[in-house]
Amino acid sequence: MVKKKIDNRIRILIENGIKSFNRSLIVIVGDKGRDQVVILHHMLSKAQVKARPTVLWCYKKELDFSTHRKKRMKQMRKRQQATGSTGVGGDDDNPFEVFLSSTQIHYTFYSDTPKILGRTFGMCVLQDFEALTPNLLARTVETVEGGGLIVILLQTMRSLKQLYTLTMDVHARYRTETHRQTEPRFNERFILSLSSCEQCLIVDDQLNILPCSSNTSLNIEALPSKTEENSLTLEQIELKKLCYSLKETQPIGNLIECCKTLDQGKVLLKLLDSITDKAFRHTCSITASRGRGKSAALGLAIAGAIAFGYSNIYVTSPAPENLKILFEFILKGFNVLDYQDHIDYDIQYSSNDHKEKNIIQLTIHRPKQHRQVIQYIQPNEPSRLSQCELLIIDEAAAIPLPLVKQLLTGANYLIFLSSTINGYEGTGRSLSLKLLEQLRKQSAVLTTATKTTKTTKTTTNNRTLNELELNEPIRYGINDPIELWLNNLLCLDCCQDPSKFNKVTSSGCPSLESCSLYCISRDTLFSYNESSEKFLRRLMYLFVSSHYKNSPNDLQMLSDAPGHDIYCLLGPIIDSNQLPDILCAIQVCYEGDLSKDIVARQLTHGQRGSGDLIPWTIAQTYQDYTFGKMSGVRIVRLATHPDYQRMGYGTKAIHLLEKYFQGHIVNIDEYNNLESSSSPKADQVEIIDDDDLPLLNEKLHPRRGLPPLLEKLSERRLKHSIDYLGVSYGLSADLLKFWKKNQFLPIYLRQTASELTGEYSCIMLKTIHQSNQAPWLFSYYQDFRRRLISLLGFQFRIFTPGMVLNLIQQAVYPEIKEEFTVSLIEQNFTDYDLRRLESYTRNLVDYHLILDLIPTLAKLFYLNRLPIQLTVVQMALLSGIGLQYKTIEQLENELNLPQSQLLALFNKLIKKIIDLINSVQENELGKTFVNSLDTANMQPLDKSLRQELNEVAATIRIRQSEELDRLMHDQQLTKYAVNGSEEVWKGELKNISDPGVISIPRTLNKRKDIEIESHFDLSKQKSKKKKNKKK
Repeated sequence: MVKKKIDNRIRILIENGIKSFNRSLIVIVGDKGRDQVVILHHMLSKAQVKARPTVLWCYKKELDFSTHRKKRMKQMRKRQQATGSTGVGGDDDNPFEVFLSSTQIHYTFYSDTPKILGRTFGMCVLQDFEALTPNLLARTVETVEGGGLIVILLQTMRSLKQLYTLTMDVHARYRTETHRQTEPRFNERFILSLSSCEQCLIVDDQLNILPCSSNTSLNIEALPSKTEENSLTLEQIELKKLCYSLKETQPIGNLIECCKTLDQGKVLLKLLDSITDKAFRHTCSITASRGRGKSAALGLAIAGAIAFGYSNIYVTSPAPENLKILFEFILKGFNVLDYQDHIDYDIQYSSNDHKEKNIIQLTIHRPKQHRQVIQYIQPNEPSRLSQCELLIIDEAAAIPLPLVKQLLTGANYLIFLSSTINGYEGTGRSLSLKLLEQLRKQSAVLTTATKTTKTTKTTTNNRTLNELELNEPIRYGINDPIELWLNNLLCLDCCQDPSKFNKVTSSGCPSLESCSLYCISRDTLFSYNESSEKFLRRLMYLFVSSHYKNSPNDLQMLSDAPGHDIYCLLGPIIDSNQLPDILCAIQVCYEGDLSKDIVARQLTHGQRGSGDLIPWTIAQTYQDYTFGKMSGVRIVRLATHPDYQRMGYGTKAIHLLEKYFQGHIVNIDEYNNLESSSSPKADQVEIIDDDDLPLLNEKLHPRRGLPPLLEKLSERRLKHSIDYLGVSYGLSADLLKFWKKNQFLPIYLRQTASELTGEYSCIMLKTIHQSNQAPWLFSYYQDFRRRLISLLGFQFRIFTPGMVLNLIQQAVYPEIKEEFTVSLIEQNFTDYDLRRLESYTRNLVDYHLILDLIPTLAKLFYLNRLPIQLTVVQMALLSGIGLQYKTIEQLENELNLPQSQLLALFNKLIKKIIDLINSVQENELGKTFVNSLDTANMQPLDKSLRQELNEVAATIRIRQSEELDRLMHDQQLTKYAVNGSEEVWKGELKNISDPGVISIPRTLNKRKDIEIESHFDLSKQKSKKKKNKKK
């Protein structure tokens, strides 16, 4: 084996890092860089006067070697048998195999890196650069201790500029059906940033230093060794004084001696004060950057709580792996307090199948003392805290916010929570902006109440908050170059000192009319120029301070994602040589323009393409495959400067953006000269060929000839024809009110809450062309409202009445109210239902008797089928009881009104409905009479009444005469005729000889006819007499 002298600057870099307790970064370019890791680790081990450094090796999917020791031994034997070598003292002794066998290496996939939170390593190796993301970079680099080494392995390339066009794995998530080409601007900025890192070297796979390294590293000189006199800083001297002053105060004195920095000692002292006070309604929050010793301080505080007699202590974190440092310092605290393993306490490990067992419980059973337990619980197990006295929430920002709130709600125990709020560990900003803000308000209310009154019932559920911070790092030294480089690269510290990055102008707030919207060139923004870097930090400050969910991955999406644009609202620019203050920033994404066949094919197979959030969601929700054909702009982020919020700048920015997409912001004079503009474009920037500059002679500089950073909308050509503006956000009352004020309509609401924030995702749209030619949006909204009304009693039952009213009411399009008819009443109510409602309005029955009818009434009202006017409180009552199925007691707390007043308003509400029903029924009943009169045929008479009577009388006479003629000629009836006249009958009755027998002789038919005619004549005479009397 040919030996080669390694550049001495590499050794000096590593030794300087150990002397200054700072980390070092080495980037190895070449396929054989893995073999150089052995040499670097050997140099690191020789420079450190302690055990061999542990190694964290991160990779994407596969390693080029086996991590299993037995398999490696088998492979080595096979090679020895194939070559006929004994493997002793020859060339077969592979240094890399020796390194793998003799070094403690923790292998992990990039996808499993969240499990290494809170752990510390001496060296970190990152391979598979194409799988690396900003989140992974920040998470892995921060696990290296001071004096350690970070190694990044790159493939063989002739020029580092090849990384400018390297396709990363994350780019697959950014591509859409219409935007396929990505531009890796983040890689370019990453490579250029290495030249500004003082503790970084870029070498090839033969450990030759490349000239593209920083000038400081190229001209590095060895630092002088520290003596005992100048080895201590002022903070360390103060820490020693603090330890000496508490030496006689036990057990606090022994625990303070375990602290490494003055900040950690002060925080531990405050935690122990809260423990000794036993203030069970007290919360202590520790926020700091990575490597400040939060977990160590909590571990020592738990040991102190055991010494002060706490019995039930519970610890929670995202995973048990994150508590390794915490339990390690608990055991350190036990050692300084003279607790012995197996005698005074027992350790219980997790029963999983992993090699590394994690401590999940410590049971303390000292003689003459009660039993004490320190136990790990999952964050979703708040029910196990009934007997809790002290709860520790470590890495609270990585726990979903709803779970943290459940642990804090109604807690009657002391709480310590710690979190990293730099933004790359889950919801760091969510913790600081939402949870801690809520705790501050409760603490302020409690403090005010205790000052003004002796006892206040409303503050019994509030907790006092004590906020603690750790600034001095423990894992590495102060002003660590790698930390500064990482913070600058990923803009992690842009939320710590706002005045440093964005100073509000002293001239006051600019008027809305004087503000203009500009488009930011992403090529220039991420070019790593000095001015563009300042502007980028101001921009990221706005995004971080205005949104509670941020991560470095958002920075890569902002730079590399195709179809994204950034707009900013600026005031009038007075001095062109200074960067203007950003009032508002908008990140947008172009979506849609999908073919109907692609949408139908994907959705019929239960799939959906990447990107295009709104088109795919709406097409799947409404099963409308034609929606994807429309082009839209989704507002990804809208951030307003904290000092300018609630002043209308956000609304002004949306208004200008809408006018731009409508084509109303166009300067006709400049529009024709856009093509002949002298300013170069980003795609015209010349990139030097790789063959022209070999890797060993290459120097990297920021690109030149880039387009202007800010471009007026009037000077920018509209590249897309837009149909709608859209936004997707976590639903909250303030955001819903803001977007509705800008005439956006909700058309989608996810039924499952977000695991990070506990909020429901809401999609709202607004048509670009304001006219009545867009009925599709209103039809979507009507269907959304109909679904929402049916779902308010399920997942959305937690919504407040105000949010419900904002969701199911709109003022953009005119509502067509349907007619309330009797048939609609009969379809929904019976006569018994109406009687119950009538009795309730008369205060004859309780409101519980009509609760089953309220959902029907609420649906009719909110579907515009019940034309009545209600007050806001009455509408809230109707939606709360009828749609969300809440009780009067719940609405009393939400509406902040007494129950008696709510019931009175509810009675008036039912009375209005009953009056409407009664009026509709009365009108319908009245229409039946009116309709019967309307259907009669009213025409003028042709004849008078007298003429009609005479004609009818003549007709009757003719009919009667015909009837008599028929009777007289009917021979069958003559046998029934009575014989004899009246005189004959009188004579016979007088001369009755034989009682019961009378004999009358039969008369002729001619006589009978005469008698009948005479009778008829008599009837005629009688009728004539009657007529004469009337006259």
